[in-house]
Amino acid sequence: MSTTRVLAPQEFEAFRKFLQEACGILLGDNKQYLVTSRLGKIMAQQNLASLTDLMREMQRNPRSGLKEAVVDAMTTNETLWFRDVHPFNILQTRVLPELAAQNSREPLRIWSAAASTGQEAYSISMVLEEFKKTSPTAFRLGEKIIGTDISTSALATAKSGMYEMLAIGRGLSKERLTQHFTQTGEGKWKVNPGIQKRAEFRQMNLLHSYNMLGKFDVVFCRNVLIYFSAELKKDILRRIHATLKPGGYLFLGASEALSNMPDLYEMVQCRPGIIYRAK
Repeated sequence: MSTTRVLAPQEFEAFRKFLQEACGILLGDNKQYLVTSRLGKIMAQQNLASLTDLMREMQRNPRSGLKEAVVDAMTTNETLWFRDVHPFNILQTRVLPELAAQNSREPLRIWSAAASTGQEAYSISMVLEEFKKTSPTAFRLGEKIIGTDISTSALATAKSGMYEMLAIGRGLSKERLTQHFTQTGEGKWKVNPGIQKRAEFRQMNLLHSYNMLGKFDVVFCRNVLIYFSAELKKDILRRIHATLKPGGYLFLGASEALSNMPDLYEMVQCRPGIIYRAK
């Protein structure tokens, strides 16, 4: 499929409905070019002439992996290290000291709910490493970060813990690069074992059940809810609340706000930054 091909309105609308049902992403009215550019390679590989043909092929062969490949291609894996800075400062200076003081008899558990290629989960792990150097008796039973994402290709990078220099340069200071990474002979940088061992990555669709994840002290669900409808956002936030321990914290993206859910969350002003405490 040529990236310059114009989609018929009904063709685009049918695909938009499919994508929302498959993974929750709500495409805007002017996203035809995004669809054609991201699916062009798949269309060529499958020798399919139109988006309608692609939809038919996904229905005809549901176990072929084509649907997963299409959703993967349409997923935005935009990420960087310590994105927006404030959340990680809040985690290190406010949330971790509070949780450490509770002397829980369970390991600390943090969920990175849109882990992409792993930068957020590993950023959290670096914060934990640095916090424990100043508070060595904290979290004696250990820490676990669960990173989930719908994109299998993004998760493959996350699991490898290996990054090109271009990715390394996006938000990572030289000090943290030197402290927490090792350069490989391939010109890449590998996350050090102490940082990597805390993080476990799983493929998961946020539309599906969270029951297998267990309970968390902290959830990072940042810069993903902006792609969902208002109704779906509310549903996801309610189900995230069910995964949080009482008093646990939710971190949202800088452009995302939680409103009309006072029965579940309490806003905590951190100046700068806002987090939400589960009631």
